[in-house]
Amino acid sequence: MSKADLGYDSEKLGVPPAFAPASSSTSRVEEDPALFEAEETLHRGLKARQISMIALGGAVGTGLIIGSGTALRRGGPLGMLLGYSFVGFICYLVMCALGEMAAYLPHKKGFSGYASRFVDPALGFALGWNYLFKYLIVTPNNLSAAGIVIRYWDTQAKVHIAVWMTIFILLVFLINLLGIRFFGELEFWMSSIKVLALIGLILFGLICDLGGNPRHDRVGFRYWDNPGVFSYYLKEGALGKFLGVWSVMTNALFAYMGTELIGVTVGEAENPRKNIPRAIRRTFWRILIFYVGGVFVIGLIVPSNDPNLFTATKAKVGLCSAVFVLSAANSDLYIGSRTLYALAAEGKAPAIFKRVNRMGVPYPALIFCTAFCCLVYLNVQASSAQVFNYFVSLVTFFGATTWMCIVYSHIRFMKALEVQSIPRSNLPYRAPFQPYGSHFALVVTGIITFFKGFDTFMPWNHKTFITSYIGAPVFFALWLGYKLFYRTRVIPPAEVDLVSGKRQIDEEEERYLAKQEAKGPRTTWQKIWDSL
Repeated sequence: MSKADLGYDSEKLGVPPAFAPASSSTSRVEEDPALFEAEETLHRGLKARQISMIALGGAVGTGLIIGSGTALRRGGPLGMLLGYSFVGFICYLVMCALGEMAAYLPHKKGFSGYASRFVDPALGFALGWNYLFKYLIVTPNNLSAAGIVIRYWDTQAKVHIAVWMTIFILLVFLINLLGIRFFGELEFWMSSIKVLALIGLILFGLICDLGGNPRHDRVGFRYWDNPGVFSYYLKEGALGKFLGVWSVMTNALFAYMGTELIGVTVGEAENPRKNIPRAIRRTFWRILIFYVGGVFVIGLIVPSNDPNLFTATKAKVGLCSAVFVLSAANSDLYIGSRTLYALAAEGKAPAIFKRVNRMGVPYPALIFCTAFCCLVYLNVQASSAQVFNYFVSLVTFFGATTWMCIVYSHIRFMKALEVQSIPRSNLPYRAPFQPYGSHFALVVTGIITFFKGFDTFMPWNHKTFITSYIGAPVFFALWLGYKLFYRTRVIPPAEVDLVSGKRQIDEEEERYLAKQEAKGPRTTWQKIWDSL
């Protein structure tokens, strides 16, 4: 098999011919474009603006809206700002690492595909199911929040809450069933509403702080002086301040969960080599404006000891909007179904979940994930709602584990490039702060995850301890079970496959660019729309 057959510019990237894929029947199927086109698979229908907005909408959700109240109460205004800023930087490092791999090989197998290919198939198996578990839990949680919003509006409870929850489940199911183009367009506009609402809230907060309130009272940094820039959590003195900031960091970790969903959209993105890096670069400004800017404004206009804040952090009613939570549930169901499809595509889940319809929707996977939305009915009864809240605490661990696996896969990817003499300077997108950024993100995320349940010991609470850490033995069991059953090994950097499947992606990109060129030059308004 020649370099031309591989569709790979080895002179540009410096790939030794020895690392071309073996000419097995499997490799030939992968590399044969005719067979690839005939196979039912996901459609690349997500446009650049849709990817960018979906990435933003998935990242900015109920975690920020609800969690900021608890963060302010525990950490104070400066503690909250420091915690969200630091974890935001870690989130950016994770996204850059993911972007480098996704731009180089934008395949349709999600995060587990990179872990299987660059590290060990056992890690890919554990990561894929770990990520799926997260979205099997968080999707019904967001639908539950939507039900709470309706209950808040419908004070007389004319319609039973279970009816509303059923309507919401059917709604997000149908949206996902109609195909990636419809889903992408609808999610674009729903996320746009979220963005405009957040911008409006931030501007409103700044105006109120500077005196544009009914009392014409310029608040400034008043609440940073009294009650103070830091709060005390569980203990008094310096230890209490430290625990407060640490609690904010674990809270922020949950709030940032979802930014990595760009790695799921790459399989259905148009021109991914250009659009994925563009979405990654804009992540920095999203984190800075919406997360860091948002918590900064909240810390200016709300005192950390406000009694109303204590009430608000205990109830989601006054802090959610239907658009926010339904948009989050919609994208969560999409991610869950695509993650299960990716597992099936790798042979790590039943083959039935690899089936797609003519619109490119993996409908068996979608039906399976929708069935788990029935967990939302646990919230119909208050006693069951408590059990459901325990499930929700698993989400942070699952999400943090995903981040650690992403950056570790990137570390192994960089090592493989080095050993195989492929310069990173020739990659479609180069992650900044490397090679140290991924190592730093791996260590810090691991430390935060390990100590995230520290307050379960103060005092001891066995229920919250179990839900805070049960994800660890689950992940370990998945990894070890697969490794022992299939006798896999960590792939040496010299043997990492950096070639297979690239020809298909290159040809897809060439066809897309040719199609766009045939449409003629874009108008000024079209360019402005693209930039927005």
